Amino acid sequence: GVMAAAQGTMNNLTFGDECSQYYETITGGGGAGQGFQGSSGVQTHMTNSRLTDPEILEQRFPVRLERFQLRRGSGGKGRWSGGDGLDREIRFLAPMSVALLSGSRRVAPFGLAGGQAGALGMAWLREQGGSWQKQHGCFEQRVQTGDCLWIATPGGGGWGIEEGDETLNNGD
Repeated sequence: GVMAAAQGTMNNLTFGDECSQYYETITGGGGAGQGFQGSSGVQTHMTNSRLTDPEILEQRFPVRLERFQLRRGSGGKGRWSGGDGLDREIRFLAPMSVALLSGSRRVAPFGLAGGQAGALGMAWLREQGGSWQKQHGCFEQRVQTGDCLWIATPGGGGWGIEEGDETLNNGD
């Protein structure tokens, strides 16, 4: 009862081939509590690690980071809003395998004291020249040169009812 739920997952992403392999945990939104907003783009449950700098990632692996930004509005609304998750899009510059192990794709990070839940996480894969295809939270697939993976991490839950907004009642 102290704070709303954080993203509730580590968004484990791996990709690689016979010559190189990469593993990262992608941050999301932290839960809000009485008197404070949730943190955006943080690991809240397991690690104090940070992501590889984009320049190093692109220098060492056959990928291009197309998008890396806060997922604005993904934190649950409330008197104190939950933190925002991230949008991360990676273009593969060589054939390889990619896998995602993530949660909070069906059950949203809960809000407390009338605050709203954070947004669910999502992932899409686009083959070169094709349209975005929604992926499950856990999948493994072979990708080709030019294919893109877009991961939207969950936001944290909000805490409390916004002043002047009595409609935020978690389910009403």
